[in-house]
Amino acid sequence: MKSIRRGVGILLSLTSILATRAGSEIKDISPSPRTHDEFGQPLPSELAAYTREKEAQQASANILDVTPLGDSQIDAFRTYAVYAGTAYCLPASTATWTCGSSCDANPSFVTTASGGDGAFVQFWYVGWDPTLKTVIVAHQGTHATKIVPVIVDMNIILRPLSPRLFRLGVPFGVLVHSGFADAQERSAKAVLKAVRTTIGKYRATRVAVVGHSLGAAIGMLSALHLKHQLPPWIEMQFRGFGMPRTGNQGFADYIDSFFGTSGAVQRISNLRDPVPILPTRLLQYSHTSGEVHITEDDVWNACGGQDNMDERCSVGGVPIFLGGNVLDHGGPYGGYVMGEGC
Repeated sequence: MKSIRRGVGILLSLTSILATRAGSEIKDISPSPRTHDEFGQPLPSELAAYTREKEAQQASANILDVTPLGDSQIDAFRTYAVYAGTAYCLPASTATWTCGSSCDANPSFVTTASGGDGAFVQFWYVGWDPTLKTVIVAHQGTHATKIVPVIVDMNIILRPLSPRLFRLGVPFGVLVHSGFADAQERSAKAVLKAVRTTIGKYRATRVAVVGHSLGAAIGMLSALHLKHQLPPWIEMQFRGFGMPRTGNQGFADYIDSFFGTSGAVQRISNLRDPVPILPTRLLQYSHTSGEVHITEDDVWNACGGQDNMDERCSVGGVPIFLGGNVLDHGGPYGGYVMGEGC
């Protein structure tokens, strides 16, 4: 858990520096009035005034419906949270499902394959949940003990998706975070093979991809890749926790169109975790629809639309500059803290 926090701190500080350098290209600003930058220096009066103007415009244009979830809906997310956190466990232990309390929480799970080295290839595993009757695909998040994933997080140049992996074709203008895309591609072939094997063995009709932090970004791209490669009658779901923005507006719109906006894609943000508001929108990044935000009162709010500016959601409730708390990144999500129990 401590290494996750250190990794998030590095990611947050470096991204803030990059965001500051990109100030001349600002398209929209953080959700509450700012008079100083993240280093405590006063903003130019013209920029401060422009910031307030843009905040008012965004607040009126992008505050959409917010609906609290019920207990049964929240309980369902906890199962996926545990699966996402289990991806931090060593592949040797997830292969035999002997990883400690994280594995014990889902005792009927049967692993098909696991892999990764936690450095150049993030840990991953694929298997079958007979209770959910679902193929589970899980991707590891960021550990600061492995410096390469932290560097990957900072490779924020936007690029197109690989036509080799996304065989159905992707609309022009859809761009994704280069580091996240590279990380997903390294395990894509092995993950797809394991998913196909599991579908055939258990006659599965549903696949759920999960991940936390970097693993959530990889997981969203993995879910998209699998939807391109698997038969159309396979129901694809994605559940991401503490997920950073993964692509541009074109990507967010494409995901909403390809998966729909009725719950197939959901991303859970916790309290004042700063990662879900990174990379910033002034760097041309946008979130998909499907946010569920956990508040200080432990209310789980379904936030309508993309980057909902309501204060009960992540973008509206977590200031970009010095307003987040990296300790919230690991959870708890329904009582579960990511990476615990390995």
